[in-house]
Amino acid sequence: MNSRLLIIDDDEKLNKLLTDYLGKMGFEVLSATLPSQGLEKLEREAPDLVILDVMLPEMDGFEVCRTIRQSSTIPVIMLTARGEVMDRVVGLEIGADDYLPKPFEPRELVARIQSVLRRVQAKSKSGVKKIGSLSIDFHKLEVTVDDKPAGLTSSEFECLALLVKNSGKVLNRDQIIEQLRGIEWDAFNRSVDITMSRLRQKLGDDPKNPRFIKTIWGTGYLFIGGENGV
Repeated sequence: MNSRLLIIDDDEKLNKLLTDYLGKMGFEVLSATLPSQGLEKLEREAPDLVILDVMLPEMDGFEVCRTIRQSSTIPVIMLTARGEVMDRVVGLEIGADDYLPKPFEPRELVARIQSVLRRVQAKSKSGVKKIGSLSIDFHKLEVTVDDKPAGLTSSEFECLALLVKNSGKVLNRDQIIEQLRGIEWDAFNRSVDITMSRLRQKLGDDPKNPRFIKTIWGTGYLFIGGENGV
């Protein structure tokens, strides 16, 4: 079954171009030029991934992403017209899985879509892994802490899964980006720190006295849950 994409962008020409191109690449594509239409289609059509422009009428893409994150962990790729670092920071902070500055090559968008979908669809043979108060369901892509849902986005889940898989091993930012993105990434590796900060917050993990994730200053991150038996 082909993956279903939802594009929310008020540029009608770009919408048509992407709909045609992505359709030829084997995707089923829905589009909307208004956030209200996009959110309605998101609820009604249940797409697998959202491509979301930042500059929109009614409300900007950041607000749309916040609205989506209130009830859904669907992957979101944001399109930023300026490509400014602050746009990227804000997008990642509110739960976007990836971003792509305009203008871009459609082939690069396809590569990023495929990368994000691979991360979401990847399933571990280990099933459910419990580490003290932390429970990770690799099939359902769900995490609970103290029996309460953590509500992780796909990027946060994959980041945690990567750390757990490499428990006791320090991973630097470049290694994390390479493993999670699967494609060439730019020097903006603050994205790792932003994702890690959100992940810790949802796990209730205090960076100064961590139960799960320890920062190795100047190097990267280390999953310590297994070692401490928490």
